[in-house]
Amino acid sequence: MNAEEVRRRFPDFDTSDVDRWIGVPLGGGQLKDPVAPNDVRRWVQGMQNPNPLHFDEEFAAESRFGRLVAPQSFVVCTSDSHGAGPAIQGTLPGTHMLFGGDEWWFFGPRIAPGDRITLERMLFDYKVTETKFAGPTMFSRGDTTYINQRGELVAKQRSTSIRYLAEEARRRGAFADSREPTWSEEQLQAVEREKFEYYRSFLDLAHERRVIVKEGEALPTRPIGPHTIQSFTTEWRAFLMSAWGSFRQDGGPSSLYRAGWLPEMSRDLEGAKIDPTLGDGLYHGPSRGHVQEQYAQLIGMPRGYGYGASMGAWVLDWLANWAGEWGDVVHSRMSYRSPALTGDVTYLRGQVAQVDWGDPSGRPIATVEVTMANQKGETLATGTAEVRLPSERLPERETRP
Repeated sequence: MNAEEVRRRFPDFDTSDVDRWIGVPLGGGQLKDPVAPNDVRRWVQGMQNPNPLHFDEEFAAESRFGRLVAPQSFVVCTSDSHGAGPAIQGTLPGTHMLFGGDEWWFFGPRIAPGDRITLERMLFDYKVTETKFAGPTMFSRGDTTYINQRGELVAKQRSTSIRYLAEEARRRGAFADSREPTWSEEQLQAVEREKFEYYRSFLDLAHERRVIVKEGEALPTRPIGPHTIQSFTTEWRAFLMSAWGSFRQDGGPSSLYRAGWLPEMSRDLEGAKIDPTLGDGLYHGPSRGHVQEQYAQLIGMPRGYGYGASMGAWVLDWLANWAGEWGDVVHSRMSYRSPALTGDVTYLRGQVAQVDWGDPSGRPIATVEVTMANQKGETLATGTAEVRLPSERLPERETRP
């Protein structure tokens, strides 16, 4: 689809400025410093992932890796825009952006403290369609490739952004009937027991190999929440981009900060030279709606809502914890249908749809069907993932992730 086709169907939605960015190598922020152990620890804390492989150096020393290693989800933490920057190119005045999904490919190398990660970016494509939420809506996809200091491909992320007219979303009021739930102490304790049951599922596996997996097998249910302004803020602060001065611009072209954000949702980059909070994104800028209700409602959300990048991380951590340290997520494709809202609990559930022994590695690949829903059973995300499982013949330890 191009701008001319869009104009024929949606006369008031001009995507001509988007067209000129397709296929252009993009610039953006690059991490200044190597990954530090506390970067990894802060990440798993923010993502509520208490796997000691990623924060306890003594436990990690006895692992496959022999050292502290980041979860595969940590890759997105090394981006300055949740990996979504390439999918937010071209100016569309009066618009805001929500995550529509992520597709991940992982190539083998893990990230560990001391690694330096470099990003390459490009807008892939887009389409415009009519949605109940906001009328004419753009779904644009952009690619971010993550490369370590050895020149090894770590991962590729194809992120989908949903760009829509905020005023139209407010007018339609898709979430007008949404109310934040209240939880009794008894209900909260029941959720805590569910969390403990999930945590035990991978802590009991510890350093062992998950070598017996059958089609139809259900993965342990992962509960997350109830979500709060505090939990969403903790997630935000786990992203390295939220630390002042952590990234430098590489000088390449990008229209990310000229995407057509509402004035209330824009960063003041000049003012940020004096007061860094003005360019922070959370206090001022496009992410403030996640934790400030008035700005959530400005863009058509009912109240504080979670980050699409965190939803993707929840899925990757859950899959990796199930596979164990000897397994690897090799591919994941998730579509996000609705945000996680304050007061709600998110549940991750999945089932092994297929086990394939045809991989060149000689190791089985399990295809997992994934569903993310809230406590009312409303679907937040769906997708599939491929997880490479261990075999009995793996070496005892890898010395470098």
